[in-house]
Amino acid sequence: MKASPLPPQLGRGFSVAEAKLLGVTPDRLRALDLQRPFHGVRVVGAEFPAPSTRFDAALKHELALIVALGRRLVEGQFIAGRSAALLWGVPMPHRNTPELHLGVFKPLRSPRVHGVIGHAFAPGRVALCETDGLPVLTPAYTFATLGQLPFLDLVAIGDFLARKYRPGVNRKNVGKPPLATLEELHRVVADGRWRGAPKLREALALIREDSWSPKESLTRVLLVQGGLPEPELNVDLFDRSGRFLACVDMMYRKYRVVVEYNGEQHGERYAEDVERIERLRAEGWAVVIVTKALVNQPWRLVARVAQELRKAGWPG
Repeated sequence: MKASPLPPQLGRGFSVAEAKLLGVTPDRLRALDLQRPFHGVRVVGAEFPAPSTRFDAALKHELALIVALGRRLVEGQFIAGRSAALLWGVPMPHRNTPELHLGVFKPLRSPRVHGVIGHAFAPGRVALCETDGLPVLTPAYTFATLGQLPFLDLVAIGDFLARKYRPGVNRKNVGKPPLATLEELHRVVADGRWRGAPKLREALALIREDSWSPKESLTRVLLVQGGLPEPELNVDLFDRSGRFLACVDMMYRKYRVVVEYNGEQHGERYAEDVERIERLRAEGWAVVIVTKALVNQPWRLVARVAQELRKAGWPG
């Protein structure tokens, strides 16, 4: 027999208590289409997506677990670590299995919930706020607690948090404030002893306010670490008569060299990308296309961009 529909306001993850308040029966809460990740919580059963969507499906499932866990928190508990980052929309490294994090302030003890990693902080050590009605570390303090991650991931996370939404052609969310300013990130990291503090400080030096994706962040850092000049990021370019050509990922204005990262999503607009690149080249811009395969061979990436810069007179 097909299980009866659940109240739509419950979402995919919810607590047993709020379900009962909405009239969901105990028998319905025991139905096989509901997972029980921890006591007092239910999550609508995982979907079985096509291979091309497994990453997104895993992320949605982890977020559903975080929200469900957040709805059964007791006084003094809050969402922390990777879980806090995901609630803020941070592009975190993929995990095949969910990893849930809760925090408390001492002298409370770290939460002991099956499948949950607990963190105990000294009073005043971190700051909290709310997102989606859940108590969570602020974006800046979330960053400071992620020092165990690889350096390049930390730069991408910092770029995401500090992004400024500047005016430009067809740009969305103009004027939207960053989740955490560069000043906030520097202040919080300098404010105490964090796990991976040297790595956090090293990442801070390379965080920029105009990077729009993790792969752009990765490409830029590899170029700079390879000894190339630092490019301008996400710049609108126009032709000699003032007509808009493109917003480019990275640009060396003096040498008229553009670097564009083309990810999998670009396959859906291949023809549009080709025309945009041809317009740039017709206006005298050299365009280097970066793919996942090229990023995986940083020496080739650096050599390819360096070659175009030298053609234009770069003395490096």
